[in-house]
Amino acid sequence: MSETTTAKGLADPAARRQLMSGVEPEPGSSKPDPILKVDNIVRQFGGITAVDVDHLEVQRGIITALIGPNGAGKTTFFNLITGFDRPTSAGRGAHWSFDGATLDRTSASKVAKSGMVRTFQLTKALSRMTVMDNMMLGAQNQAGENLAKCLIKPFWSAQEKQVEEKALALLDRFSLLEKRKDYAGSLSGGQRKLLEMARALMSDPKMIMLDEPMAGVNPALTQSLLGHIQSLRDEGTTVLFVEHDMHVVRHISDWVVVMAEGKLVAEGPADSVMSNTAVIDAYLGAHHDTDLGDDALLSDATLEQLEAEVAAEEAEREEEQRS
Repeated sequence: MSETTTAKGLADPAARRQLMSGVEPEPGSSKPDPILKVDNIVRQFGGITAVDVDHLEVQRGIITALIGPNGAGKTTFFNLITGFDRPTSAGRGAHWSFDGATLDRTSASKVAKSGMVRTFQLTKALSRMTVMDNMMLGAQNQAGENLAKCLIKPFWSAQEKQVEEKALALLDRFSLLEKRKDYAGSLSGGQRKLLEMARALMSDPKMIMLDEPMAGVNPALTQSLLGHIQSLRDEGTTVLFVEHDMHVVRHISDWVVVMAEGKLVAEGPADSVMSNTAVIDAYLGAHHDTDLGDDALLSDATLEQLEAEVAAEEAEREEEQRS
């Protein structure tokens, strides 16, 4: 299946189900058109093995959720394949490729230039720069960043205007246009998540990796974030995201991969994965009698509890910034 065909065809849920219907629901299963392939990725810290992934393929053009208990190795895995960390198995069979390009010894900046970008569990917005400046930094191959060209305005002014227009369009899409002149550090936790996602899109990625995009987000913004993630998929961008909210996972993911103690323990559609004994034992044991995708779980009482937790997290972050 070509990239163009995938981008145009997978906005239809039936097409996505059909595409994945022939994939074996087991760890490391082969995909029809994988955009990411990972082999023998091991990361040890002292005597502890944080990640030990034999084989993983991520299907192009769909939303894949990576779930697992705290300490399962999800963020470490993200760090490894995006160049922010190096596997212990480097030079001993570790291999991963993205869209046909080998990334085994590639820096984080080159990974991003290849079309695979990520966000972070704790947002990395540049707090003392404006929202607009944060956005414009996300664009790639800007002539004004060249030392020889930056002194001659005609070499970069037209491109900068295009970058600015693109940034404004994305800020409008993510409901941040009115904040464009504000310092990024003044945004709420949910708004910083939106900014980080919008900034990632400045580079026109082929795949975006989201590390707990809903963490610390006010429930009022959760639906907006979900809609943005789904629209990225519908426009042809592959999405791989880490999430602990099983309601979110069940309702927006096309495929689910489960990690426990650094290893892949299950793969498959959300419904089948959440009834998998290995998953229940590793991650969902405390919820085995609950329908984790039931909208009734989002009751007023639950939302009030979530809002209180978010407010507490925001207060803690503000205290950390002041100190």
